[in-house]
Amino acid sequence: MTTGRALHRGLVVEDEWLLRMQMVDELHYAGWKTIEAATGEEALRHIAGEEPIDFLITDIRLPGAVDGWQVAETFRARYPGRGVIYVSANPLVHGRLVEGGAFLNKPCDIETLLETCDKLCLGPAD
Repeated sequence: MTTGRALHRGLVVEDEWLLRMQMVDELHYAGWKTIEAATGEEALRHIAGEEPIDFLITDIRLPGAVDGWQVAETFRARYPGRGVIYVSANPLVHGRLVEGGAFLNKPCDIETLLETCDKLCLGPAD
């Protein structure tokens, strides 16, 4: 699956640098390309940029005025149907999850995160 993963670029939005680094490192090790952001505002700049993004992993509570819910909604508006994964210690708020989005409780198991990325970006395994 590494070949399929290498064709996709993800945005990881997490304000806790150690968690962000761990997710990015594990995603890279599994073959995914990633960019990262520590705030919602930084994430929105990436989303508005010229480089396409194929999936989003975001925390909900972020420093600044833009939270993860807003990041996900903006991402989905720009990239309809692309994968959105929320990874948060905050509770899921029904009605805020973008359609087809996945919610993982923090701390999340890296294997579960990778499986969710595969499911949302690559589709079901053959």
